[in-house]
Amino acid sequence: MTSRALLRRGYTEMSDLGCDVDKHDNSKYINDPIHGYINLDEQVLQFIDTPQFQRLRHLKQLGSSYFVFPGASHNRFEHCIGTSYLASEVVQGFARRQPGLGIDERDSRCVTLAGLCHDLGHGPFSHVFDSEFIPRACPGMTWSHEQGSEMMLHHAIDENHIDIDDDDIKFVKQLICGSSRPVAGEKMFLFDIVANKRNGVDVDKFDYIQRDCYNVGVNSSYDFQRLMLNSRVINDEVCYSAKEAYNLTEMFHTRYSLHKRVYSHRAAKAIEFMLVDAMLIADPVLQLTQAVTCPRLFQSLTDEVVRDIERSPASELREAQDLIARIHTRDIYKFVDEYILPAEMAAVANSASINEALVVGYRSDNDDFVERDVLIDFCLIHYGMRKHNPVDRINFYSKYNTAEMFPIISEHISMCVPERYEERIIRIFTRTPSKRGQIQGAARRLMENLSSRI
Repeated sequence: MTSRALLRRGYTEMSDLGCDVDKHDNSKYINDPIHGYINLDEQVLQFIDTPQFQRLRHLKQLGSSYFVFPGASHNRFEHCIGTSYLASEVVQGFARRQPGLGIDERDSRCVTLAGLCHDLGHGPFSHVFDSEFIPRACPGMTWSHEQGSEMMLHHAIDENHIDIDDDDIKFVKQLICGSSRPVAGEKMFLFDIVANKRNGVDVDKFDYIQRDCYNVGVNSSYDFQRLMLNSRVINDEVCYSAKEAYNLTEMFHTRYSLHKRVYSHRAAKAIEFMLVDAMLIADPVLQLTQAVTCPRLFQSLTDEVVRDIERSPASELREAQDLIARIHTRDIYKFVDEYILPAEMAAVANSASINEALVVGYRSDNDDFVERDVLIDFCLIHYGMRKHNPVDRINFYSKYNTAEMFPIISEHISMCVPERYEERIIRIFTRTPSKRGQIQGAARRLMENLSSRI
């Protein structure tokens, strides 16, 4: 065969001309740094290839932490694909190992889509938007990114004419929000896969812990793949092999460590305060708060809001532009002081007993700082279930009897377990670095007074 014939044959084999399109394999493979090659089937691709999902390429997974950890450049886009992949692997693994569960194609499809779409509703800089900006911009408003995900899921389906049953949409939304109570007509163990409200062990954590550790350069000491392989459904609940008890303990400790070292980093929090201040100033011009109830506005709301502020000719945004310029030149709000609260003090330390106005009340005679100069951060870090050990809420099974589930108390896992599973930290920052010393002195007098009354 001549080289020309070989060339013609090569083009023919790679071309779709003259082929039956209905017989094409429309799935795709992507190479993910965490999970390797991931197959994206046609059902998943019709959601990924929408403006509503592609928006996630412009939302940093770790928000303001990227300003501190240069490797934290990963986005919600790849996290959602990774979560979807793991959700599919888990449900299909159960179907293979336990055919008696009656897992059908709808179950697999909806769990996979729930993993894919669970973060569609995140706003600029991820949790900064719904946890910090919205409460300050709209006091009293209860809005979460899960609600945003439901809104954007409907918007993606309607705008792109995706063919999906109403019952499937309802089920996907329920799986995204999670439930610890029976849901009529559905298998309850499926709710343990994407957003586990029983004990917090789910594929969302599997992906983000591994992905965040990889990108920020923090070592992870637990193995989520072992957890997936050594799990089974007993009494409509996902249970784990007893030999994985310490592995699960390490997973929750890694989560705590990430919050302590990365997510709650002092500089990242200072920049977060600056971003929120800038967005509050920009809100009347850019209509940021209106976007939470308008999917068309929300679709354009990403981390690019910083660039929108910088490019705007509106004079009302001059102060916000100055704040962003300060971030770029590392002239950020300053950390003042930190107090890790003992248990007896944590119960009474709240915004009523510790606030900016009270700090001002403890000024000395020569101090001239004002309430606007002070910022207070109430930081709560825990293992995933507030003051409770989440491993206590997990049921296990023995290899000698895989049909019976049982709990394992912490002392039977290790004697080196924490006495407490949450810590409350009060952190003081200032918008005005030159007033740092004054504010520190006043804050310490306030905390000493509060401590003496306990």
